[in-house]
Amino acid sequence: MSQSRFTPETTRLDDAARAGWLYYVAGNTQDEIAKKLGVSRQSAQRLVSLAVSEKLIKVRLDHPIARCMDLSGALNARFELKVVEVVPTDPTAPELLTGIAIAAAAELEKRLKTPEARIIALGTGRALRACVEQLPRMDCPQHHIVSRLGNMMSDGSATPYNAVIRMAERVGARHYPYPLPVVARDEEELRVMHGQEPVRHTMELCARADFTLVGVGQVGLMAPLHVDGFMNAQQMQEMMAKGAAGEITSWVYDADGRVMPGEFNSRVASAPLIVGGEAPVVGLAAGPDKAGAILAALRGGLINGLITDEMTAERLLKL
Repeated sequence: MSQSRFTPETTRLDDAARAGWLYYVAGNTQDEIAKKLGVSRQSAQRLVSLAVSEKLIKVRLDHPIARCMDLSGALNARFELKVVEVVPTDPTAPELLTGIAIAAAAELEKRLKTPEARIIALGTGRALRACVEQLPRMDCPQHHIVSRLGNMMSDGSATPYNAVIRMAERVGARHYPYPLPVVARDEEELRVMHGQEPVRHTMELCARADFTLVGVGQVGLMAPLHVDGFMNAQQMQEMMAKGAAGEITSWVYDADGRVMPGEFNSRVASAPLIVGGEAPVVGLAAGPDKAGAILAALRGGLINGLITDEMTAERLLKL
């Protein structure tokens, strides 16, 4: 007489498969599953867990966001990021900042909702300004919002994309704008500026920030550093010839994420970049020209988090 193939183990897996189907496909609650299978609620819960652990259930998310989740996982596996978010790319407007701005605003909002005092440091740029515009109005007097770089052009006019003052207005937090030009005229002027007490205090806050959000800029004649008038065409071409890969808060760095020596960086007034810190330093960047700059920043430990779009993430993972 042949042995029956219906052993206790196969029966248990059959029950687990039924429980898994009822839960994940039919949308039953665990109480409903227990009633339908004639078991206790605890047993139903264990059967659903068994269906997952035995890989009897495979979930397929049929939605564009599924690809973004896959890319987020791949980026995290490669770079061990503290924060990673990939948003869908609009194929008709790959440079559109709205998606990454909303995602970055959600990260900021999570931290702003904490009752404990937090120091949040911001860079500047179009993406950061777009992010701040997505924040809801809140009342967060316990937090400190600090800028990592100057808020003035060389002629004394305000930079157009400073995000700190606007964010402080929206969330009711104390704020510390960086009371300097983005780039000093020379090293001596920079030394005097950095000796001012308000500047020293702002730089100390930047060094102790619990969360930092910065833009990641590419190099080239279409780069913000050149377009916004901080670096002329000859300076940009010279930096590129020496291996410049990107910039963060006006600090220009090479393909290994090392801040480059030279005349321009010697005049940058921004707070020093934090390399390999424990607190999240999240880069906010998207666009076909940004992947190289993002990769270099990740290599050098200048950022340990990333919010980007799927097209940029795909390009980054191929580098």
